[in-house]
Amino acid sequence: MDMDQAAVFLAGTILTALGFIVVLIAIVIANNIIHRWWKPLGWTFGWIATPTRFATPEELEQSPKIEPVIDKKNEPKTTTN
Repeated sequence: MDMDQAAVFLAGTILTALGFIVVLIAIVIANNIIHRWWKPLGWTFGWIATPTRFATPEELEQSPKIEPVIDKKNEPKTTTN
């Protein structure tokens, strides 16, 4: 490989990488423009993962229902005679 071929190869590599970067930036910009109307595809491989369930706005407005936890390990044991 002489100097001319090496220079062309280097320039081609750099221009190809810049082209990929420009395409990726264009995809990100297009995605940001249409994100408001984008709907999830809703498919998964059933044998790999179960479908994800997201909280609805009504569920997020409700206060969390957390039951109190009673630790019975530290309570004194009662014996009946």
